[in-house]
Amino acid sequence: MSLGDEQRQRYARHLALPEIGEAGQEKLLRSKVLVIGAGGLGSPAAFYLASAGVGTIGIMDGDTVDLSNLQRQILHTTASVGANKTASARERLEALDPSIRIEPYPFRLSADNAPEILARYGFVIDATDNFDSKFLIARACHEAKKPYSHAGIRNFHGQTMTVIPGKTACYRCLFHEDGAPVGATPQGPIGALPGVIGSIQAIEAIKFSLGIGTLLTDALLTFDALTMNFRKVTVRRDAGCALCG
Repeated sequence: MSLGDEQRQRYARHLALPEIGEAGQEKLLRSKVLVIGAGGLGSPAAFYLASAGVGTIGIMDGDTVDLSNLQRQILHTTASVGANKTASARERLEALDPSIRIEPYPFRLSADNAPEILARYGFVIDATDNFDSKFLIARACHEAKKPYSHAGIRNFHGQTMTVIPGKTACYRCLFHEDGAPVGATPQGPIGALPGVIGSIQAIEAIKFSLGIGTLLTDALLTFDALTMNFRKVTVRRDAGCALCG
């Protein structure tokens, strides 16, 4: 897949980076990333994947756009209220770059549909907002041997880590299913917070697709928006982990 003149202009800033160049940009155009959740985290992640020229982006979300989403979910507009989030996301991303392929999945990931869907992608972004989905994604990606970026946000705090199944610490190594709160009342988040964390998830997907840099594996990056402190905590695989131990 060689770049056309319009693509060279569109991705000129990438082509100027020695770590990417034309060969790297062609690699991005061949890459496939699945974004699970088209809300606060999924919005910036999907936007930056599309603008970077990731050739195929899957967007999965079973919800519709609500007016209260617009404070942070930048994929959607007032005109999108009531529409399925994947349809709204597809319209916005195709407007950004009509040449990339957007694959909408207007439903939730399940144990039944996960193997077939995950098989189509090289990297997964967990942009969900509940523990049940996060544990399901961790299990599904482990079974499919698909690398993924985990992230979570609440009020003014965010966290993210990248997992290479079978090689690095997984989500279950850090968080235990039996200790997850059920039906917790949402607190925030402040609107710009998912922009910070979701953008980091997009960078991780791009780095993985290109095979450059150091991924955020065996580490949990936390961010406090009130103090503007980032903290990177080293983590290790848990030999007793029910998923990867």
